[in-house]
Amino acid sequence: MPSINAATISPPAGKRWREAPEGGHRESCGHTASVTDVRNPAIARWQTQFHDGTNRARCELCPRRCVLKPGQRGFCFVRSNHDGLIVSDTYGRSSGFAVDPVEKKPLNHFHPGSSVLSFGTAGCNSGCRFCQNWDIAKARSFDRLGMEASPEKIAQVAADRGIDSVAFTYNDPIVFAEYAIDTAEASKGLAQYLTEVVQKGLDNVQDNGGGIEAQIELANQIVSTIQTTTKEADFAALGVDQRAEQLLALLRESDPFLAAGKAAKDIERPETSLAQSSLFTGAIHEPQMYTELRKEIVSADRIDMLVSFIKWSGLRLLMDELRQFTQNGGELRIITTSYMGATDVKAIEELRQLPNTKIKVSYDTKRTRLHAKTYVFYRNTGFTTAYVGSSNLSNAAISSGLEWNVKVTKKDLPETIDKIAATFESYWNAGEFEYYDEGQRERLTRALKAEKYSETDHSGIYTLDIQPYSYQQEILDKLEAERAVRGHTRNLVVAATGTGKTVISALDYKRFCKQRPGLPCRLLFVAHREEILKQSLYTFRAVLKDANFGELLVGNYKADSIDHLFISIQTFNSQDFTAKAGAAFYDYIVVDEFHHAAAPTYQKLLEYYRPQILLGLTATPERMDGKSVLDYFGGRIAAEIRLPEAIDRKLLCPFQYFGVTDTADLSSLKWRTGGYDKAELSNLYTFSGIVAQRRADLVVNSILKYVTDIDEVKGLGFCASIEHARFMANYFNTHGIPSMALTGDSSDEERSTAKQRLVSGEIRFIFVVDIYNEGVDIPEVNTVLFLRPTESLTVFLQQLGRGLRLAENKECLTVLDFIGQANKKYNFEEKFAALLSNTTHSVSREIKEGFVSAPKGCYIQLEKIAAKYVLDNISASYDRTSGLVARAASFTEDTGLPLTLGNFLDYYHLDPRAIYSKKLCFARLCVRAGVVDDFAEPLEETLTKAFARFAVVDSRRWIHFLLDLLPKLDNTDFSKLSPIEQRMLQMFYVTVWGKAAEDWNREDVLDDLYALSDSPILLGELQTLLQYQYDRIDFIDEPVDVGFNCPLDLHCTYTRDQLLVALDFLKPSTVREGVKWLPEKQLDVFFVTLNKADKDYSPTTMYNDYSINENLFHWQSQSTTAENSATGQRYIHHREKGSRVLLFVREFKADSRFGGAAAYTYLGTVNYVRHEGSRPMNITWKLDRPIPARFLKKTNKLIVG
Repeated sequence: MPSINAATISPPAGKRWREAPEGGHRESCGHTASVTDVRNPAIARWQTQFHDGTNRARCELCPRRCVLKPGQRGFCFVRSNHDGLIVSDTYGRSSGFAVDPVEKKPLNHFHPGSSVLSFGTAGCNSGCRFCQNWDIAKARSFDRLGMEASPEKIAQVAADRGIDSVAFTYNDPIVFAEYAIDTAEASKGLAQYLTEVVQKGLDNVQDNGGGIEAQIELANQIVSTIQTTTKEADFAALGVDQRAEQLLALLRESDPFLAAGKAAKDIERPETSLAQSSLFTGAIHEPQMYTELRKEIVSADRIDMLVSFIKWSGLRLLMDELRQFTQNGGELRIITTSYMGATDVKAIEELRQLPNTKIKVSYDTKRTRLHAKTYVFYRNTGFTTAYVGSSNLSNAAISSGLEWNVKVTKKDLPETIDKIAATFESYWNAGEFEYYDEGQRERLTRALKAEKYSETDHSGIYTLDIQPYSYQQEILDKLEAERAVRGHTRNLVVAATGTGKTVISALDYKRFCKQRPGLPCRLLFVAHREEILKQSLYTFRAVLKDANFGELLVGNYKADSIDHLFISIQTFNSQDFTAKAGAAFYDYIVVDEFHHAAAPTYQKLLEYYRPQILLGLTATPERMDGKSVLDYFGGRIAAEIRLPEAIDRKLLCPFQYFGVTDTADLSSLKWRTGGYDKAELSNLYTFSGIVAQRRADLVVNSILKYVTDIDEVKGLGFCASIEHARFMANYFNTHGIPSMALTGDSSDEERSTAKQRLVSGEIRFIFVVDIYNEGVDIPEVNTVLFLRPTESLTVFLQQLGRGLRLAENKECLTVLDFIGQANKKYNFEEKFAALLSNTTHSVSREIKEGFVSAPKGCYIQLEKIAAKYVLDNISASYDRTSGLVARAASFTEDTGLPLTLGNFLDYYHLDPRAIYSKKLCFARLCVRAGVVDDFAEPLEETLTKAFARFAVVDSRRWIHFLLDLLPKLDNTDFSKLSPIEQRMLQMFYVTVWGKAAEDWNREDVLDDLYALSDSPILLGELQTLLQYQYDRIDFIDEPVDVGFNCPLDLHCTYTRDQLLVALDFLKPSTVREGVKWLPEKQLDVFFVTLNKADKDYSPTTMYNDYSINENLFHWQSQSTTAENSATGQRYIHHREKGSRVLLFVREFKADSRFGGAAAYTYLGTVNYVRHEGSRPMNITWKLDRPIPARFLKKTNKLIVG
């Protein structure tokens, strides 16, 4: 939710604030509270504050998004602006209470025969004129709020009267969301409080000499009181018997241990509590880890172990217990690796011979990086425990080492146990962990030996299935889409050194061969160095699992065949290779280090050959001579690894970015096409006398403030001009920091010498202007100074990238960016957005919340005034309509491009919803900017609202249909369209008018559709938007078989209403729950919201619904669904019953950036695999088509890196 800088509280009902006396407090009839008391629950939790001096704030709670000045109230009347903060004025006060039968509520089989406590407040965000509660919901004074009732009081009243549910009624509870949520949570808070009270009471009984019998008696009195109050017979069964065994019930009733005539008390229990978490540190007074593990094994129903390695010395301490456990039917699963060669083959073999035991091993330790150690003991009685910490399964680790391990219990930390279970399941189903069986012993032995002795024999690599990392798979998916969707057969992949570009090309070639069985699929791989070609040939052989694939033609290597050739560009030219093969001889050509391709030596190759596929690979598409290689690809980069992704994968070093408040004011400098006037910028930084001196002094002081040790700095400073670079170098030298300037005029010898001097420590900084022609590539650089505003995002990332190269003993890159008052046209937002990982929040919110989405190991901090400059700039540029209008007014002058929707969005890197979420169409934006004539069209309001929903459309089939239909609306008989076309038209109709069309011949429906032609400007904009969306589709969609001709395509995005009408359900607004059964279609439709708490991390809800891997999905049913119910049986036996299950998934319920309900991604049909539990059921489904890599990080919150 948006951050809040200050808080206030609302006055009591019906009263108004008096002016604050000195001392910063406001008073209201004896009630006094600090204006900055952020603990006050009445502060609105969904609001955005404007930093424009007006103290305005926008309420984000409902789609109305009211913008309020101080003293103003929202449409609902009960949320108002108090000195810049929106406050819920009705918090803690109710308009009335009633005890109703639960059947009065719109609930299905929910506690039948019970009572529900109903309460509500004043105000409503709807304007229904015939509401039966109009006098309450639309009250315009607080005299309706006659009752004061805190959330705790409501929960207490319900409990005192034996009422087990509370209903928010009379008005829409969204307007008192804080009050409603706190009431719902109050019962849990009361339960926690009572737990403490009962604990003290039981301790008191014991302290006064009472034994277990006295404690049981007290416990039973409490249970009896609850039963008497609630009148629920079920509570009688919860009494504690004299032995109190059910409280410590380790064994299920059918356990073989009990069948042998023994009792639970005969079990040797762990020394530590089964119900309370604890920490093992190896202290003298603690039980040893291995003795606890042995006792845990005895009473478990199933066991999961996750360790980096297993030693026989550790395993044999537990072997007797594990053997007895598995022989009695217990299920044992173990995940381990060949890491460091530490695992003993004997240990794995002994485990393999146990019954009911499954083992998975990762042989690729560079890929897996498994360092976790976890032992989980599941018990059907609910007393599940887990040990998480530093102990591998070795003698030292579980008996005498200095190891820390936390014991987690389900009774104490149920959400943590759920996460442990979900994470283990995700690993278990991950491709890098492979089943170990008796035929794997030799392979394991070889892998362990290779790890231990760094063996260079790669003979075994050709038997492995090389699987791509998620980011590599995403690139492969994009390449396939470029070819299949757009027809681009020439594509460029940009990825940092070390990201596995060659592996990507090999996997792509493997897929190419698979699509053309029986054909030669001739390959030409071109590079400029022999060592690159050798490594590339090895990679292709490993991916293809063919030790004889391909030949080298470079240096002293001669090729017997040229069908699959790895050749140097020098050999290609010296041997006139084009004479040996026709232009179409090679089907697939890879050119590595493609940034060299602009050189004349590559032109003959590129101009001569006509392969089916050409793939260029490069770490940087920029050349030192300024020539571009993108022209060869139509100005496109098909796929690239984003900077945050590369840092998360440890392919680049992390950075610590500090935004320093600059002393130079740039707001009045001339702004020419694309940026500041270079001459004015240089003069300000170099020749402005005391201003330039003061700024240079600020730079020096900031370096001394933020870097660890000036003597260890190896820095680059990016300057505005050659004069500025020389000025900074001179200034640093005169202040004792040896430095030099490097320019485009510098000789090759100067550049080489500069690098050596910097790396050796002779100088601390090199100041440069243009990275294109200065050839500065020094991995050891650990500090970067941005001494000028960088208008181009591409240049900014390139300059930053100069310091992100990995180097020995380089912990991180320190970045100092000097931020002053900027021209309103300067774009801060895109720069910071490019530094963040997978955030769903606006940059403004990230700044306020401390950049919580920075890449792993990175840190971003803005000094206070610098942060204000950035926030003010963003607010003036994009957060407000006026900023967009100003951008549009000067767009052609600033960019040299015509003002079109596509150009505007692309140049400023905007999502279309950045415009449409402001209830503004692009045509109206242009009118306000004064660049086009005014217009008046009847459907402007209707279509403007719909544009935001069309801005997420990504179905090729649907867009094709609409682009074909919209120009000929007046000449179309809609009733004669085919059934699938009518469904797509229905999707369009519900998107525009918010309802389904019941009959295509009805006059009102026809009036709506024909009216579109009367709004030609808006209709044209809709077509432009749809084409824009189509051109950005980067995945392959396809139809899904659901038993009839359905227009919904796999992995496309749809609103709830769109997808329901596509399935012929024409009353989508009636669907509120997360599942919908369509009996006439025999379809179960699941609407899954992954983060039900609408925040990025929610440990209590995020393990209900999630993908286990790309093929399996864990889903939790509604709480009332029992496994033996008709619904539960339909889920379990859907294939036998002939029904299908459709899965639609979204990350959040609401779009946090642009407002409104978030759309769903269609993951296709799923099939039942297994389930656990009842009311709710936890079901594992298998998807018919795997989840693409681009979605997997969102659906599987357990993925690391």
